[in-house]
Amino acid sequence: MTDLPLRTWNDLVIPTPGAYHLDVEHMRLGFNVTHMMVSAVQGELTAGAAQVWIAEDPLESWAAATLESASIDTGNAERDAHLRSADFLDAANHPTIDFRSTGVTWQTQPDPILTWARLKGHARGRAALPAAATRTVPKLELHGELTIRGTTLPVTLAVEYGGARRDVFGRDIWGFSATTQIDREAYGLLWNMALEAGGVLVARTVRLELAGEFIRSDGVTTRG
Repeated sequence: MTDLPLRTWNDLVIPTPGAYHLDVEHMRLGFNVTHMMVSAVQGELTAGAAQVWIAEDPLESWAAATLESASIDTGNAERDAHLRSADFLDAANHPTIDFRSTGVTWQTQPDPILTWARLKGHARGRAALPAAATRTVPKLELHGELTIRGTTLPVTLAVEYGGARRDVFGRDIWGFSATTQIDREAYGLLWNMALEAGGVLVARTVRLELAGEFIRSDGVTTRG
C-alpha cells in the first residue's frame, strides 16, 4: 500500500520521520545476572516510558527513557525488596533509572554464518561465490548515557531492528530489541557476599535486554 508511512534506507523499510513512544503493553525492560556463580537470575523493570525521534537522516535520531526503580520484579518478593534497598538501587532516594542517547552508528559486518563458505570460495580451484553468500549483516549501535543511583556512565546498545508497519488499529508502529552489559559496581551497587567454596553470590556484570514496539505520537511534528 502506498499510503503506509514507510521509506527505504540501507535496504531496510523504516518509519518516516517523527516522534514515537514506547507501547507499554508490548515491552520488556529486562536484565540477567549470574547467581552463585552457576545460574542466571532474570528480572524486569515493569514501569517506565521511552521516546524516540526518527530524523530525516536516521543516524541523527535520538532516544530517551525513564524507568521506575521500584518496579523491579524478579518473581521473589524478598529479593525484590532487597534490590530496591540502599544495598542496590536505593529506590527511595533514586526513584528512576534514566537513559539519553548521544549518537547512532551504522555498520555492516560479514555474516558469521557464511564465513566458512567464503573461506572455501577463496580456496584454490574454487568457483566464485554467488552474491547471496558474500552478503554483509547490518549492525545498529545506539550510544548514550545511563544513569543509575545518581551515577551517569556511557553505554552502547546493540540494536536489532524488527521492522515497521501499520497495525490493526491503524497506528504506525515499529519494533526493536537491544542488549548491552554494564558493571553494576561502577554504578555504586556494591553489595555482595563471599561464598564458602569461592566466588561471590552476585556477579558484577549485568546484561540488559530490551524489546518492544514504538507507536507514532499523535500531534507531535518536531523534536521535543
